[in-house]
Amino acid sequence: MEQAASSLPPPARFGATDRKDNWWAAPLTVLIALSAFGVYATFRVVQNAWYAIDDTASAHILSPFYSPLIIWDGMPRWLSPGMLILWAPAGFRLTCYYYRKAYYRAFFLDPPACGVGEPRRNNYLGERGILILQNVHRYFLYLALGFIVILTWDVIKAMMWPDGFGVSVATLILLLNTVFLGLYTFSCHSLRHLVGGRIDCFSCAAMGQARHKAWKGVSKLNSSHMRWAWISLFTVMLADFYVWMVSSGVITDFRFF
Repeated sequence: MEQAASSLPPPARFGATDRKDNWWAAPLTVLIALSAFGVYATFRVVQNAWYAIDDTASAHILSPFYSPLIIWDGMPRWLSPGMLILWAPAGFRLTCYYYRKAYYRAFFLDPPACGVGEPRRNNYLGERGILILQNVHRYFLYLALGFIVILTWDVIKAMMWPDGFGVSVATLILLLNTVFLGLYTFSCHSLRHLVGGRIDCFSCAAMGQARHKAWKGVSKLNSSHMRWAWISLFTVMLADFYVWMVSSGVITDFRFF
């Protein structure tokens, strides 16, 4: 084993590659996009204002950054309701198998791209040490599934106007956001393992046919997991921004019927 290891070529210097394409474009785009979202989300949670549309002429519409809304008497002013819940969806994304690949490359250059020299010289250790915490992704999945139920209820409440059923631009944006967050959540690799893993024979297992159909459905969604990850990141920010603009009086929420 020692002889085989000594015959390996030395690690390439950082950035060394034979690739002729713009390999740096993808990690740079990820770096900019995730940084922008992180700055925006942090500002909005710390801002602790303009997160709900709730008056006598509108339906109750709540920003997904603050849902479910947790407030109690004597709550410290510095403690934003968003701080109490945003850690859960943030943890789901940070430990997501796709996002881990994306931000390892973009923020840590580990590696910057396939076939490109990386700054780390030591042998690959896998996700050990502090990175072993990435394995809690399956538990964040359970929380994320709960949030889909909560956001679905938010959409229903957004249709309950004082004078009866109604649909506005805010309603459609919340619905769109919930759909794409659902697609992202239900295409999760951990969910695919949850519904179809740990068995060698679907036809031999209890509820095998049902699990097989669920596994096939999640697998089909999983093929576009990266797409749902980025679209849902945009829609959740769009939903919060729209609620912010309406609740602060910058724009008016248009009601279709």
